[in-house]
Amino acid sequence: MAAAELYSKYARVWLPDAAEVWKSAELTKDYTPGDQTLSLQLEDGTKVEHKIDPRTNNLPPLRNPDILVGENDLTALSYLHEPAVLHNLKVRFMDSKLIYTYCGIVLVAINPYERLPIYDAGIINAYSGQNMGDMDPHIFAVAEEAYKQMARDERNQSIIVSGESGAGKTVSAKYAMRYFATVSSSGEANVEERVLASSPIMEALGNAKTTRNDNSSRFGKYIEIGFDTKCCITGANMRTYLLEKSRVVFQAHGERNYHIFYQLCASSHLPEFKAFRLGCADDFHCTNQGQSPVIDGVDDAKEMCNTRRSFSLLGIGESDQMEIYQILSAILHLSNVEVKDQSADRCSIKDDVHLMVFCDLMGVPCEEMAHWLCHRKLKTTTETFVKPVPKMNAIYGRDALAKHIYARLFSWIVDSINRALKSAVKQHSFIGVLDIYGFETFDINSFEQFCINYANEKLQQQFNLHVFKLEQEEYMKEEIPWTLIDFYDNQPCINLIEAKLGVLDLLDEECKMPKGSDETWAQKLYNTLLKQNAHFEKPRLSNRAFIIHHFADKVEYQCVGFLEKNKDTVNEEQINVLKNSKFDLLLKLFEDDEKAANSSNKLTSSIGRAGSAKKDTKKTVGLQFRQSLHLLMETLNATTPHYVRCIKPNDHKAPFTLDPVRAVQQLRACGILETIRISAAGFPSRWTYQEFFSRYRVLMKQKDLLPDRKQACKNLLEKLIKNQEKYQFGKNKIFFRAGQVAFLEKLRSDKLRTACVCIQKTIRCWLERKKYLRMRESAITIQKHVRGHQARCYAKFLRQTRAAIIIQRNVRMWSKRKLYQQQRSAAITVQCFWRAHMARKQYYKLMYEKKAQVIQKWVRGWLARQHYKCILAAIILLQSCVRRMRAKRELKKLKVEARSVEHFKKLNIGMENKIMQLQHKINEQQKENRELSEKLSVMEKAQTMEIERQSSEIENLRRSEQEARAKAETLPSLLEQLSFLQHELENTRREKEDLEEQTKVYKEQTEQVVDELNTKNNLLKNDVDELNKQIIEQAQQLTEIQTNVENTKQLEQDLTEERSRYQSLLSEHLHLEERHRDLKEQMDLNTDETQTAVDLPVLLKLQRRMKELEQEKQSLWQQLDKREEDQQEKAKRQELESENKKLKQDLNELRKSLTNENSDLVPPAPGSLPYKVLLEQLNSSTEELEMRKEEVLLLRSHLVRQEALKHKLECLKMNFHVVMLQLLRSTDIHTLNEDGELWLAYEGLKETNRLLECQMHEQERVHNERYMKLVEEMNKLKDEKEQQQKMLAQSLLLPEDARIEATLKLEITRLTRENLELLEQQEKQDKTIRKLKKQLKLYMKKVEDFEGNHKELMSPPGRAVNITRKEKEYQGMLEYKQGDESRLLKNLVIDLKPRGVAVSFTPGLPAYIIFMCVRYADIVNDDQRVSTLLNSTISSIKGVIKVQCITSISITKISACYVCKYQQVFGDLAIQIYRQLIKCMEDILQPLIVSSMLEHETIQGVLGSKPTGLRKRSTSFSEEGAVTMEVLLQRLGLFHTTMSQHGMDSDLVKQVVKQQFYIICAVTLNHLLLRKDMCSWGKGLQIRYNVWQLEEWLAERELTDCGAKETLEPLIQAAQLLQIKKKTEADAQAICNMCTALTTAQIVKVLTLYTPVIDFEERVSPSFITTIKNLLKDRAESSTLMMDAKKIFTVTLPFTPSSVALDTIQIPSSLNLGFLTRI
Repeated sequence: MAAAELYSKYARVWLPDAAEVWKSAELTKDYTPGDQTLSLQLEDGTKVEHKIDPRTNNLPPLRNPDILVGENDLTALSYLHEPAVLHNLKVRFMDSKLIYTYCGIVLVAINPYERLPIYDAGIINAYSGQNMGDMDPHIFAVAEEAYKQMARDERNQSIIVSGESGAGKTVSAKYAMRYFATVSSSGEANVEERVLASSPIMEALGNAKTTRNDNSSRFGKYIEIGFDTKCCITGANMRTYLLEKSRVVFQAHGERNYHIFYQLCASSHLPEFKAFRLGCADDFHCTNQGQSPVIDGVDDAKEMCNTRRSFSLLGIGESDQMEIYQILSAILHLSNVEVKDQSADRCSIKDDVHLMVFCDLMGVPCEEMAHWLCHRKLKTTTETFVKPVPKMNAIYGRDALAKHIYARLFSWIVDSINRALKSAVKQHSFIGVLDIYGFETFDINSFEQFCINYANEKLQQQFNLHVFKLEQEEYMKEEIPWTLIDFYDNQPCINLIEAKLGVLDLLDEECKMPKGSDETWAQKLYNTLLKQNAHFEKPRLSNRAFIIHHFADKVEYQCVGFLEKNKDTVNEEQINVLKNSKFDLLLKLFEDDEKAANSSNKLTSSIGRAGSAKKDTKKTVGLQFRQSLHLLMETLNATTPHYVRCIKPNDHKAPFTLDPVRAVQQLRACGILETIRISAAGFPSRWTYQEFFSRYRVLMKQKDLLPDRKQACKNLLEKLIKNQEKYQFGKNKIFFRAGQVAFLEKLRSDKLRTACVCIQKTIRCWLERKKYLRMRESAITIQKHVRGHQARCYAKFLRQTRAAIIIQRNVRMWSKRKLYQQQRSAAITVQCFWRAHMARKQYYKLMYEKKAQVIQKWVRGWLARQHYKCILAAIILLQSCVRRMRAKRELKKLKVEARSVEHFKKLNIGMENKIMQLQHKINEQQKENRELSEKLSVMEKAQTMEIERQSSEIENLRRSEQEARAKAETLPSLLEQLSFLQHELENTRREKEDLEEQTKVYKEQTEQVVDELNTKNNLLKNDVDELNKQIIEQAQQLTEIQTNVENTKQLEQDLTEERSRYQSLLSEHLHLEERHRDLKEQMDLNTDETQTAVDLPVLLKLQRRMKELEQEKQSLWQQLDKREEDQQEKAKRQELESENKKLKQDLNELRKSLTNENSDLVPPAPGSLPYKVLLEQLNSSTEELEMRKEEVLLLRSHLVRQEALKHKLECLKMNFHVVMLQLLRSTDIHTLNEDGELWLAYEGLKETNRLLECQMHEQERVHNERYMKLVEEMNKLKDEKEQQQKMLAQSLLLPEDARIEATLKLEITRLTRENLELLEQQEKQDKTIRKLKKQLKLYMKKVEDFEGNHKELMSPPGRAVNITRKEKEYQGMLEYKQGDESRLLKNLVIDLKPRGVAVSFTPGLPAYIIFMCVRYADIVNDDQRVSTLLNSTISSIKGVIKVQCITSISITKISACYVCKYQQVFGDLAIQIYRQLIKCMEDILQPLIVSSMLEHETIQGVLGSKPTGLRKRSTSFSEEGAVTMEVLLQRLGLFHTTMSQHGMDSDLVKQVVKQQFYIICAVTLNHLLLRKDMCSWGKGLQIRYNVWQLEEWLAERELTDCGAKETLEPLIQAAQLLQIKKKTEADAQAICNMCTALTTAQIVKVLTLYTPVIDFEERVSPSFITTIKNLLKDRAESSTLMMDAKKIFTVTLPFTPSSVALDTIQIPSSLNLGFLTRI
């Protein structure tokens, strides 16, 4: 492809820029070969002329099409170069807020400097089991890939996390370990927690705040997480590299020491830390140098609690922890030791408080430590000298001692953690997580930076070789020709560092020299390496530095301090002082030194050169680091590596802000661009033939479409791309050079644009013509309507003229009629008021007389009662005085008797001991009796209080009932009064003529009548007020009822919540029980394994042989079962045939005998066949009669026992107090107790207590039933009362005639209601009578049959014999022997096959059989047998549940046993079965949901496919074996059919379907939120179509009301969100109103991930997403991103009585239940 085709007008390129690194520009005119400049226009509109270098003729890099921007994999880009990589990362990070991106085999992670909700357990579950390319890039995807490869290939894995300080290496490694701990359930308890608990400890001791990072790891670590054969975590092991010891004594400005020191200072106020005498961090020299003791958002005291908790979790005891903190406190005090000058070569330490504290904490003498801090020992061949040191050397020695102690403590803690994480289970494989420092370059680079960059050189070499190896394997697998790719090899740089006479070798050699220094070592470097190695360079202006050209950049190292840091020397006398300490942990820290010294002494004593050999045995830091690095590389080379490159976006820690300059530096340093260069050198773009055909089918013509897709793709490429070197055809893929996919995309977009123009032309023509026809039709319509309007106006004028005349006529008539009606109504009103006045006058006269009589009656009664009370009080006073006098006399007598008793005691001194014993026994018995009486009194008081309360309530109810009845009784009196008033009115009419004559008298009395009317009016007003009060009270009652209703609703909600909480707790409890059993079994297995040691190869062979034998055994058992079933069926068939033949023979013989013998009219002789038949029938009837007699006797005895018990209880209750008082007052208790009567009384008391308790429970039950009935009656009476009050209030407002009619109607309705109730009662009684008549007829028939048979048997010889055979009647019970429970449950529960149950048996047959056995055990009154059977049933079902999801014993069968006391246990078991069923369904549906709902393209041609990188996603086209929507619907239909066949209740089926649809919605939405390639307009259309299919499935099975459709609402709204317009603020408001079932985080995530699949779509702008956030910020909801796919709705188990009669159930012979007998 020529450059002129690519660099045409409107093509976009990248130009280098100093600030932004690369800047985008667009060509304003075509480029032709030979041009010296390119005419460009920047994005801000400025025009630029870019000069082309004539020597190289290199054009600026081209920009990828917008459709390829923001891809998950950088290798999916058509143009692979630095600006394309930087722009893609910038778009994903800043616009889409995505921090992870693939670059081939590397995961690029950019630190967001913000907490993101993408690491919770739901996302871990979503990534678990998924392919790496199927989901969006994530650290969990890399961890899952490593875990999967380890399990599949049985090869060790490693995850290499690298990056500079502040890039997020430690967090990435932590999340990877968390993923492993979550997805692998270990056999040991808390092993995952222990593995994760090591992170807080290592962060506290090895992490510190730097200028670039608040939690920077100052050491490298490699953690090996071990797994067993089941891929469960067994333990872990940690290796550390190059701890930065210099930070212990020095920190730069703005930095901190290690976190543990600040945590100690923040916790110094705790009592256990008082002995360490700590203060704040500013008080110590080693923690205040950086002047930044606090980190924003970090509480050091809380972090200290986390550290201590982690220590405890790892098994490091509290005493060991305090020893660790003691050493760390000692280091803090050591840093504050002041050294004072005495002279130029001498110093001293006198009375230093911090030194005393240090020595006290370390357990060493203070004088000795102070001496060796200011002196050192020099040894020669003959003598030993002690020489003082100057102040600076003493300070260096103090700091060296502090660093050495901290390094030893750090190593000891790492060893302790490794011991705690070591497991007894053998490790089968491991996954290593390497968290190591990235490439570092500072203004001043020293020994630490040199070692770090050396390690990165080794890792980069391994990375390059691995990338090259993968490229080579891909090409060889596809069988395409390939040439050797030239890639950067950094072996020369590595040789410069580690080879013989390299930098490290020369450094070690210089350290061995007695007078070696940094300057002499620098000169050796210049002389040896300057001319030999091109990677080594000398600075121009320095003789104490050197430059090394690393793969990332060239770095200048300062030689100052290299020798000292490499030697890592410490004053041996100071170490010897510490070794003499009494501190145990301090001695453990230096055990390695003593072991090394002892071994070296033994070795050198044999040679004879102890002194020199001892010096040579100590390894330098550089040598140790080189050896550990070689060991690390060997480990990594033996594993499959996975790479994570962490990028620090900016130096200001600003969230989601990318600095291009810093990003490009890190991309170059971490090898990302090298990966891109290797990919670009080959064939970076790779398409499968099906993907290529689906994407570029639009470029083909109809004749080019061939059945062979591969050949069609080849033909198309040969036409489009002439240069065949730009692509290669593999076995399954097409490989393209860089830029070819962009060219194909350009051709595709041009073709689509041309098609769009044609479509637009046609549509616009159609729209304009449609507009013209609509305008023409509108004009005609307007003309028609205008003409019609004019005609209607003229007609309207004529009608109005005629109407005006008619109106005038009618108005005149109306005015005259109105005047007449007013006059007539006035006359009628006057008459009405006069008649009413006369009636009221007569009525009030009668009322006054009646009330006077009532008042007289009550006053006379009150006077009589007062006189009676006075007489009664006087009598009582007189009685009390007489009784008091008698009591005083009795007291005197008792005192005299007491004195005589004392005299009697003095005379009988010898009997005191016996009396004391008896008295002691009496006291004990009295105490017991008193306690029993107290208990009894308490019970009686409680019972009496309850009875009084109930009686008071009953009396209140009776009063209210009486009041209601009294009010109801007043109605007839009112009716009588009304009739009386009517009679009076008739009299007044008759006396009308007399009244006319007395008009003069009436005029005089008018004033009196007016006064009376006013008084009556006031009375009426008072009545109205009372009625209003009653109405207000009724309104209050209504409000109380409403509040009660609301309270009941709230209680129902609480009940549902409590039910869900209970079911979740129950599932957790069952899970823990299963876990406990598994751990027990595993412990037994482990003990067995430890007891018997077996050779591993022999064990594996035996295991394989055992598996084969088990399979053979299973197949033989299956064959045996089939044969046994066939044999049983044959035997059963033969038995039935033989019985049938026998019956036929018997019948024939019976006929013959009857015909032969009946002819002579002689009775059947004994021994003859008729005689035998009659005898058999007689025996069966007598057996039935005996059974009936036994049942009658049992019932009678039961009734007699109950009556006797009631009578006994009443007698005991009446006489109990009398008996107890007699027992307590009797003086001869010892004589009573001699015969055991007291013990018998005590036993009787206990028996009575039990009987009283039973009676109390029975009374409580009866009382509750009565109370409920009374409450119902009270509610009815209240309703009637309210209705009567309403009617009374309404009737008072009505006139008298209407009032009478209303009362009559009310009485008629009351009578009709009573009649209806009586009719209903009569119908019920008729039904019961019919039922009893049928039963009576049946029994009469049976009795007649029995009597007839008996008479026939006893008939005279001349009568014929009539034989009737009677079928057995079964009672729905099965008899079984005690001990057969295990056989029964083995056949019914354990060995039962669900398929057989569903097809051939009655639904629920096993449960019916068990219930029939329970009925038998209950009938025989054997409680032990009932409990044994039920407990065995429960344990058997639980065992089956543990192995598999049972369908043969479904929940509907469990409900059959709900009638027993095991209801709660069976309810819990039913919930467990339900949850196991849901879990099994979820396991089956989980692999189908994503493929069918998201990936499969049901509507072909809607989606298309975009270019993909090395991480291939799951294809969305249909292939053989692909999971489609039909497969999912078939699976749902199979579930529904299976549940229906097993007789599951319809309500329960609806709940299961609702749960299934919730799982589908949750899994689909979670994967949609984690897959950027699925968030497009076409995918939204596809999802809505799939949801419609699910809704149709519900409608076909009549399940639309089960709530399943509502569970799909979040998925429907997400699909609508992908399709709706997303530009203006109105669109944002519409989205907020529409997406009510989605959370804010989910809405923002979908909008952020929205990706155009075609050029005509547009991305969602960041401003629109900001608008959405602002509109939704007040919404109260959860902040979680994922739906909880593990959520299970609360299940309600309805009790539906079975329609199957137990006496009709037939037990199949295939169940092998011959030991059961039907009754």
